[in-house]
Amino acid sequence: MDVNPAMKVVILGVSGSGKSLIGSQLANQLNVPFFDGDDFHPPANVEKMRQGQPLNDEDREGWLLKLNTLIQEHKALIVACSGLTPAYRATLKKGNDALRLVYLKGDFDLIWRRHQQRDGHYFNGKSMLNSQFETLVEPTNEEAYIVSIEPEPNAIVNNIIRLLNDHNDKHMRELDA
Repeated sequence: MDVNPAMKVVILGVSGSGKSLIGSQLANQLNVPFFDGDDFHPPANVEKMRQGQPLNDEDREGWLLKLNTLIQEHKALIVACSGLTPAYRATLKKGNDALRLVYLKGDFDLIWRRHQQRDGHYFNGKSMLNSQFETLVEPTNEEAYIVSIEPEPNAIVNNIIRLLNDHNDKHMRELDA
């Protein structure tokens, strides 16, 4: 495993795509801290989601800025954050030019099945998941690594590590040129 020890990565995707599971496993593999973005929501956001009400841009603004600060404060880390739009992702990246984004891609039906198996999560209901898919503007290949969520978690983590290593190798080749 050759991944840069100063790697900063945000795992993106809608709720239920596996951001927390994949992010924590990736952090364990890379021996860097993991932070679940959900833990940084203010109580008002959590209550709103618990009531089945989608968050809006205003609700997310302070939360995204808090995550941006967290990213800047650490030499290396993995953060799980939905990052549903280009504007949200730009907020996360501001001042963090070396930040790598990994988008966990899956279709609505697969993610809804996973949601139905979760216990005790405040994210509430099919309409909430619909709202995330309606808000989602999938990142391009230039903006993020795009990784399918269909394989088993270990395979997904290995795919991400391979992509990060490929990037590091390409970057080093460009520096040598």
